[in-house]
Amino acid sequence: MSTTTNSFGRVDSENNVYVTESGSERKVGQYPNVPAADALAYFERKFADIEAQVRILEQRVANKVDAHGLKKAAQKLAEELKEPAAVGDIADLRRRVSNLDTKIAALVAEKHESSKEATAEAIAKRTEIVTKAEAIANQDTTKTQWKNSTVELTALFEEWQAVQKNGPKVSKSEADALWKRFSSARTRFEGNKRQYFAGLDAVTKAAKSKKADIVARAEALVSKGADAVVEYRKLLDEWKASGRTPGKSDDAMWAQFKAAGDAIYSAKSEQVAVESVEYAANLETKLALLKEAEQIDPTKNLAEAKKQLAAVQTKWEKAGKVPKEKLRETEDKLRAIEAKVRKVEEDEWRKSDPEVIERSNGVLAQLEDSIKKLEADLAKATAAKDAKKTAAATEALAARKAWLEVVKASMA
Repeated sequence: MSTTTNSFGRVDSENNVYVTESGSERKVGQYPNVPAADALAYFERKFADIEAQVRILEQRVANKVDAHGLKKAAQKLAEELKEPAAVGDIADLRRRVSNLDTKIAALVAEKHESSKEATAEAIAKRTEIVTKAEAIANQDTTKTQWKNSTVELTALFEEWQAVQKNGPKVSKSEADALWKRFSSARTRFEGNKRQYFAGLDAVTKAAKSKKADIVARAEALVSKGADAVVEYRKLLDEWKASGRTPGKSDDAMWAQFKAAGDAIYSAKSEQVAVESVEYAANLETKLALLKEAEQIDPTKNLAEAKKQLAAVQTKWEKAGKVPKEKLRETEDKLRAIEAKVRKVEEDEWRKSDPEVIERSNGVLAQLEDSIKKLEADLAKATAAKDAKKTAAATEALAARKAWLEVVKASMA
């Protein structure tokens, strides 16, 4: 019986093909009705196909391509190499596949670790988005810039979607918990927004009503003319306190309010123009009266001075108002003349007051007695040549004499 062989297999006369493994043969198949060499070549090509898969797997491992996929491919090849219908160095292929196990395990571990880091980063990113959303939702509604905050929250939602779509997978429990927080923040923000604007509408209506009332009262003041300036200013304070209302209606009401004010201030300006002429003439009169009053000398004849001052004061009151910028100046000058007369009068009264005279005489007597005693002390200290007592007595004596002169002057 003839056979065709190679280093790893043979074909018998019936075209049965055998592979040699570890010194023993195993039938891998039969290829009838062809030359034996063709039958053997067929199963050699089968081996070549498996060897090509092994080589490709080795290249993928070397290039670190898809760690989890590599593990499955290695397991599949190991299964196929148990009893493959192929002729070739099967033991070498088994060895090569087995040698990849450690490398593939290392790649899987590396990818797992990388995946953990990526997942942690994804969770951190989503948590950051949630935290920002909650900060927006928890703002003081009275200070919130609603338009800007709405744009910011929309951008955070789009960022969430992008991270969810393009980022690494996150466990369902963690993803759901974070989404629940984010969704709750959005819901709270929208609720606060609706509540704020509903309240704002009510405030706006109240403000419009108040401003309409202010406008009506301002227009009613126009008939009073210049006398309504103070009342109009109070209404202006009310207007400022009522706040700004949105829309063109606020501008329209302000235009009405301002028109009423313009009419009142116009009447005031006309009144001021008339008064300025009158006040200028009054100023001339009062300046003349000041010149007359400056000639009053109460030290010569107090009674006559008081009479002259009274006459000036009467004319002063009758002269009327002067320009506002000259009021302080003219009044101060007249007050100074009045003070001069009043001082002379007070001095005269003080000198003639019995109680004052009696009190001054008592002080005078005490001082004179004190001076006599100090003079005696000084003489004794000088005779005793006591420098310390002499200096003290001299100083005390000078002080008493100075005070005596003051008292005498006040009684003059």
